[in-house]
Amino acid sequence: MLPSGPTLRPGGHVLVIGVDGVRFDLLGPDTTPSVWGLGQSGFLAPVPVDETTPTWSGPCWATIATGTGVTGHGITGNDLTGHRLADHPDFVTRATRAGLPTLVAVGGWPPLAMPEDGGPLFAEATRREFVAAAKTSLTGDGRKKAVVRNWDAADETVTGLAAAILADQAPRVSFVYLGAVDIAGHLTGAGNTYRTAARAADQRVGRLLAAVRSRPSSERENWTIVVITDHGHLDEGGHGGREPEVTTAWAAGAGPGIRPGPPPPITRQDEVAPLVLAAAGWRGD
Repeated sequence: MLPSGPTLRPGGHVLVIGVDGVRFDLLGPDTTPSVWGLGQSGFLAPVPVDETTPTWSGPCWATIATGTGVTGHGITGNDLTGHRLADHPDFVTRATRAGLPTLVAVGGWPPLAMPEDGGPLFAEATRREFVAAAKTSLTGDGRKKAVVRNWDAADETVTGLAAAILADQAPRVSFVYLGAVDIAGHLTGAGNTYRTAARAADQRVGRLLAAVRSRPSSERENWTIVVITDHGHLDEGGHGGREPEVTTAWAAGAGPGIRPGPPPPITRQDEVAPLVLAAAGWRGD
């Protein structure tokens, strides 16, 4: 359960990196060395999407962010209109209201950070960065390639912004979102373009980890790092159903109190927010 009130105790810094739409069976020491290495320091585990949660980004990220399921946050699709986030705020908003410096940095997908399509999911933050993916007028295969490139460029820009903020300001609770892998899956399937996008995302995860570790006071700041996806993809691309390759999401993490070996501290998507807030020092009354 989430903490019931804004009671702050001494805690550390928390960085959550959301990489949209990465299949669990794609992870490995060669394809995603940054995520894999984080897992070796702490945990890397499959996180099944609950049977009551549609395998769309909106409901999955809402469950991850709020610590409650669809019956709580009320989000069932990628349009967040009609949500109940006022009653079930996200972990960044909770930390912000408790007086902690926070960051939300999102590449590509507006509803997470902006008032579009019922958003923002992450309602309040000390600092907010959103980088839109450029539009294209091309058609056919040229359009698909251009869209993937544009989302990749948005991820690259938001990674640079977030890395600089993490290295310089070190917010206590941060959420960084990378969306290009999911777009590649939708447009091209789970083949070479998708794998290339996943490798690029993993390199960006590595840059964000390096930004944290570059801080002279990093060890004293007790950083907890979580990298997580929301759902997988079919071989031909797409999601929304209950196929194993779609419903098997995953989480990796390391930090104080996270010991290598079973059981992992995250086995359900609604366990992410409580872990984040506990690591930041927020406990229930």
